[in-house]
Amino acid sequence: MDEDRLYHDPDLADFYDLENGWERSPDFAFCRALADGAASVLDLGCGTGELAVALSSGRTVTGVDPAPAMLAIARAKPGADGVGFVEGDARSLRLGRRFDLVLLTGHAFQVFLTKDDRRAVLATIAAHLAPGGRFVFDSRDPACREWEEWGPEASMRTVDHPRFGTVSAWNDAALDPATGIVTYETYYEIRTTGKRLSATSRIAFPAREELESLIAEAGLRTERWLGDWQGNAWHPGAAELIPLGTLA
Repeated sequence: MDEDRLYHDPDLADFYDLENGWERSPDFAFCRALADGAASVLDLGCGTGELAVALSSGRTVTGVDPAPAMLAIARAKPGADGVGFVEGDARSLRLGRRFDLVLLTGHAFQVFLTKDDRRAVLATIAAHLAPGGRFVFDSRDPACREWEEWGPEASMRTVDHPRFGTVSAWNDAALDPATGIVTYETYYEIRTTGKRLSATSRIAFPAREELESLIAEAGLRTERWLGDWQGNAWHPGAAELIPLGTLA
Protein backbone atom coordinates (compact mmCIF):
# COMPACT_ATOMS: atom_id res chain seq x y z
CA MET A 1 0.00 0.00 0.00
CA ASP A 2 1.68 3.16 -1.23
CA GLU A 3 1.70 6.45 0.65
CA ASP A 4 -1.27 8.48 -0.58
CA ARG A 5 -0.57 12.21 -0.99
CA LEU A 6 -4.25 12.95 -0.37
CA TYR A 7 -3.60 12.19 3.30
CA HIS A 8 0.17 12.61 3.66
CA ASP A 9 0.58 16.01 1.97
CA PRO A 10 -0.30 18.71 4.54
CA ASP A 11 -1.94 21.01 1.96
CA LEU A 12 -4.14 18.19 0.62
CA ALA A 13 -4.94 16.86 4.09
CA ASP A 14 -6.14 20.35 4.96
CA PHE A 15 -9.14 19.83 2.66
CA TYR A 16 -10.34 16.68 4.41
CA ASP A 17 -12.60 18.25 7.02
CA LEU A 18 -13.94 20.76 4.51
CA GLU A 19 -15.04 17.92 2.23
CA ASN A 20 -16.76 15.99 5.04
CA GLY A 21 -19.70 17.62 6.79
CA TRP A 22 -19.21 15.72 10.00
CA GLU A 23 -22.32 16.78 11.85
CA ARG A 24 -24.41 15.83 8.81
CA SER A 25 -22.57 12.57 8.22
CA PRO A 26 -24.70 9.47 8.93
CA ASP A 27 -21.70 7.32 9.90
CA PHE A 28 -20.69 9.98 12.43
CA ALA A 29 -24.13 9.92 14.04
CA PHE A 30 -24.35 6.12 13.96
CA CYS A 31 -20.98 5.66 15.66
CA ARG A 32 -21.75 8.23 18.33
CA ALA A 33 -24.90 6.29 19.20
CA LEU A 34 -23.07 2.95 19.03
CA ALA A 35 -20.49 4.23 21.51
CA ASP A 36 -23.11 4.76 24.22
CA GLY A 37 -22.17 2.44 27.06
CA ALA A 38 -18.66 1.80 25.72
CA ALA A 39 -15.94 2.76 28.20
CA SER A 40 -13.17 2.52 25.60
CA VAL A 41 -13.01 3.07 21.81
CA LEU A 42 -10.33 2.34 19.23
CA ASP A 43 -10.75 4.43 16.08
CA LEU A 44 -8.63 2.85 13.34
CA GLY A 45 -7.96 5.16 10.41
CA CYS A 46 -9.02 8.11 12.54
CA GLY A 47 -7.86 10.68 9.98
CA THR A 48 -8.21 14.22 11.29
CA GLY A 49 -9.67 12.91 14.54
CA GLU A 50 -13.13 14.48 14.35
CA LEU A 51 -14.96 11.34 15.42
CA ALA A 52 -12.35 10.35 18.01
CA VAL A 53 -12.57 13.76 19.68
CA ALA A 54 -16.39 13.69 19.60
CA LEU A 55 -16.36 10.32 21.39
CA SER A 56 -13.75 11.21 24.00
CA SER A 57 -16.00 12.71 26.66
CA GLY A 58 -16.35 10.28 29.54
CA ARG A 59 -14.44 7.41 27.94
CA THR A 60 -10.97 6.36 26.83
CA VAL A 61 -10.41 6.86 23.11
CA THR A 62 -7.39 5.94 21.02
CA GLY A 63 -7.15 7.16 17.42
CA VAL A 64 -4.75 5.49 14.99
CA ASP A 65 -3.73 6.69 11.53
CA PRO A 66 -0.67 6.15 9.32
CA ALA A 67 -0.56 9.73 7.99
CA PRO A 68 1.37 12.31 10.07
CA ALA A 69 -0.32 15.19 8.22
CA MET A 70 -3.77 13.96 9.26
CA LEU A 71 -2.66 13.40 12.85
CA ALA A 72 -1.19 16.91 13.03
CA ILE A 73 -4.64 18.30 12.23
CA ALA A 74 -6.24 15.94 14.75
CA ARG A 75 -3.88 16.89 17.59
CA ALA A 76 -4.54 20.61 17.05
CA LYS A 77 -8.30 20.33 17.51
CA PRO A 78 -10.12 21.52 20.63
CA GLY A 79 -10.61 18.51 22.88
CA ALA A 80 -7.82 16.51 21.24
CA ASP A 81 -6.02 16.18 24.55
CA GLY A 82 -8.75 13.71 25.52
CA VAL A 83 -7.64 11.28 22.78
CA GLY A 84 -4.51 9.18 22.59
CA PHE A 85 -3.40 9.60 18.98
CA VAL A 86 -1.02 7.00 17.58
CA GLU A 87 0.76 6.91 14.22
CA GLY A 88 0.37 3.36 13.04
CA ASP A 89 -0.70 0.91 10.35
CA ALA A 90 -3.93 -1.00 10.98
CA ARG A 91 -2.42 -4.13 9.42
CA SER A 92 0.33 -4.47 12.02
CA LEU A 93 -0.85 -2.43 15.01
CA ARG A 94 -0.68 -4.16 18.39
CA LEU A 95 -1.32 -1.90 21.37
CA GLY A 96 -1.51 -4.66 23.97
CA ARG A 97 -4.95 -3.43 25.05
CA ARG A 98 -8.55 -4.30 24.28
CA PHE A 99 -11.47 -1.96 23.66
CA ASP A 100 -15.25 -2.07 24.01
CA LEU A 101 -15.69 -0.66 20.52
CA VAL A 102 -13.41 -0.79 17.46
CA LEU A 103 -14.28 1.49 14.52
CA LEU A 104 -12.89 1.66 10.99
CA THR A 105 -15.09 4.13 9.10
CA GLY A 106 -14.90 6.57 6.21
CA HIS A 107 -14.35 3.64 3.81
CA ALA A 108 -10.81 3.38 5.16
CA PHE A 109 -11.09 -0.40 4.85
CA GLN A 110 -10.94 0.01 1.08
CA VAL A 111 -7.36 1.33 1.07
CA PHE A 112 -6.23 -2.23 1.85
CA LEU A 113 -5.78 -3.49 -1.66
CA THR A 114 -5.09 -7.20 -1.25
CA LYS A 115 -6.85 -10.04 0.48
CA ASP A 116 -3.84 -10.48 2.75
CA ASP A 117 -3.99 -6.79 3.70
CA ARG A 118 -7.67 -7.14 4.60
CA ARG A 119 -6.99 -10.34 6.52
CA ALA A 120 -4.33 -8.51 8.55
CA VAL A 121 -6.65 -5.59 9.37
CA LEU A 122 -9.38 -7.92 10.61
CA ALA A 123 -6.82 -9.74 12.76
CA THR A 124 -5.93 -6.36 14.28
CA ILE A 125 -9.59 -5.68 15.05
CA ALA A 126 -9.91 -9.08 16.72
CA ALA A 127 -6.70 -8.57 18.72
CA HIS A 128 -8.02 -5.30 20.18
CA LEU A 129 -11.67 -6.21 20.81
CA ALA A 130 -12.69 -6.91 24.40
CA PRO A 131 -15.01 -9.83 25.19
CA GLY A 132 -18.51 -8.54 24.61
CA GLY A 133 -17.16 -5.60 22.62
CA ARG A 134 -18.33 -4.65 19.14
CA PHE A 135 -16.73 -3.68 15.86
CA VAL A 136 -18.00 -1.93 12.75
CA PHE A 137 -16.47 -0.93 9.43
CA ASP A 138 -17.73 0.07 6.00
CA SER A 139 -16.90 -0.79 2.41
CA ARG A 140 -18.75 0.22 -0.75
CA ASP A 141 -20.65 -2.61 -2.41
CA PRO A 142 -18.93 -3.28 -5.76
CA ALA A 143 -22.25 -4.25 -7.36
CA CYS A 144 -23.28 -0.57 -7.26
CA ARG A 145 -20.22 0.52 -9.29
CA GLU A 146 -20.08 3.85 -7.47
CA TRP A 147 -16.80 4.81 -9.14
CA GLU A 148 -18.73 5.40 -12.35
CA GLU A 149 -20.18 8.51 -10.68
CA TRP A 150 -16.76 9.99 -9.89
CA GLY A 151 -16.00 11.57 -13.25
CA PRO A 152 -14.97 15.23 -13.60
CA GLU A 153 -18.36 16.54 -14.67
CA ALA A 154 -20.38 14.78 -11.95
CA SER A 155 -17.88 15.55 -9.20
CA MET A 156 -17.16 19.21 -9.99
CA ARG A 157 -17.62 21.32 -6.87
CA THR A 158 -16.42 24.48 -5.11
CA VAL A 159 -14.61 24.45 -1.78
CA ASP A 160 -14.11 27.57 0.33
CA HIS A 161 -10.72 27.14 1.99
CA PRO A 162 -9.65 29.46 4.85
CA ARG A 163 -6.10 29.83 3.43
CA PHE A 164 -6.52 29.28 -0.31
CA GLY A 165 -9.85 31.02 -0.82
CA THR A 166 -12.25 29.64 -3.42
CA VAL A 167 -11.04 26.35 -4.85
CA SER A 168 -12.43 24.31 -7.75
CA ALA A 169 -12.39 20.59 -7.00
CA TRP A 170 -13.14 17.48 -9.02
CA ASN A 171 -12.30 13.79 -9.33
CA ASP A 172 -11.77 11.17 -11.97
CA ALA A 173 -11.73 7.38 -11.63
CA ALA A 174 -11.06 4.19 -13.55
CA LEU A 175 -11.49 0.50 -12.73
CA ASP A 176 -8.84 -2.11 -13.45
CA PRO A 177 -11.02 -5.10 -14.35
CA ALA A 178 -8.16 -7.54 -13.76
CA THR A 179 -7.68 -6.56 -10.11
CA GLY A 180 -10.97 -4.87 -9.18
CA ILE A 181 -8.96 -1.89 -7.93
CA VAL A 182 -10.20 1.61 -8.71
CA THR A 183 -7.67 4.38 -9.25
CA TYR A 184 -9.10 7.82 -8.64
CA GLU A 185 -7.62 11.27 -8.90
CA THR A 186 -8.50 14.25 -6.75
CA TYR A 187 -7.83 17.77 -8.01
CA TYR A 188 -7.95 21.14 -6.25
CA GLU A 189 -7.35 24.28 -8.32
CA ILE A 190 -6.91 27.56 -6.43
CA ARG A 191 -8.82 30.16 -8.40
CA THR A 192 -6.78 33.20 -7.37
CA THR A 193 -3.45 31.69 -8.45
CA GLY A 194 -4.32 28.82 -10.76
CA LYS A 195 -2.14 26.51 -8.66
CA ARG A 196 -3.31 22.92 -8.81
CA LEU A 197 -2.94 20.31 -6.07
CA SER A 198 -3.61 16.70 -6.94
CA ALA A 199 -3.34 13.15 -5.67
CA THR A 200 -3.80 9.68 -7.08
CA SER A 201 -5.45 7.12 -4.80
CA ARG A 202 -6.22 3.42 -5.14
CA ILE A 203 -9.02 1.54 -3.39
CA ALA A 204 -10.41 -1.98 -3.53
CA PHE A 205 -14.04 -3.11 -3.64
CA PRO A 206 -14.14 -6.55 -1.98
CA ALA A 207 -17.37 -8.50 -2.30
CA ARG A 208 -19.53 -9.41 0.67
CA GLU A 209 -18.66 -13.10 0.27
CA GLU A 210 -14.97 -12.36 0.75
CA LEU A 211 -15.64 -10.17 3.76
CA GLU A 212 -17.80 -12.85 5.37
CA SER A 213 -15.02 -15.40 4.96
CA LEU A 214 -12.27 -13.13 6.30
CA ILE A 215 -14.36 -11.97 9.25
CA ALA A 216 -14.95 -15.57 10.34
CA GLU A 217 -11.28 -16.45 9.76
CA ALA A 218 -10.26 -13.61 12.10
CA GLY A 219 -12.36 -15.03 14.93
CA LEU A 220 -15.07 -12.40 14.57
CA ARG A 221 -18.82 -12.77 14.15
CA THR A 222 -21.19 -10.46 12.31
CA GLU A 223 -24.42 -9.75 14.17
CA ARG A 224 -25.94 -7.64 11.39
CA TRP A 225 -25.10 -6.57 7.86
CA LEU A 226 -26.20 -3.00 7.26
CA GLY A 227 -26.69 -1.45 3.84
CA ASP A 228 -26.38 2.15 5.02
CA TRP A 229 -25.46 4.19 8.07
CA GLN A 230 -29.11 4.83 8.88
CA GLY A 231 -29.17 1.27 10.24
CA ASN A 232 -31.16 -0.37 7.44
CA ALA A 233 -30.42 -4.02 6.70
CA TRP A 234 -28.25 -4.84 3.70
CA HIS A 235 -30.12 -5.90 0.56
CA PRO A 236 -29.11 -6.30 -3.09
CA GLY A 237 -28.66 -2.79 -4.44
CA ALA A 238 -27.62 -1.29 -1.09
CA ALA A 239 -24.65 1.02 -1.53
CA GLU A 240 -22.74 -0.06 1.57
CA LEU A 241 -21.43 -3.25 3.13
CA ILE A 242 -21.35 -2.55 6.87
CA PRO A 243 -20.72 -5.51 9.19
CA LEU A 244 -21.58 -4.86 12.83
CA GLY A 245 -20.33 -7.62 15.10
CA THR A 246 -18.32 -9.00 17.97
CA LEU A 247 -15.83 -11.73 18.82
CA ALA A 248 -16.92 -15.19 17.75
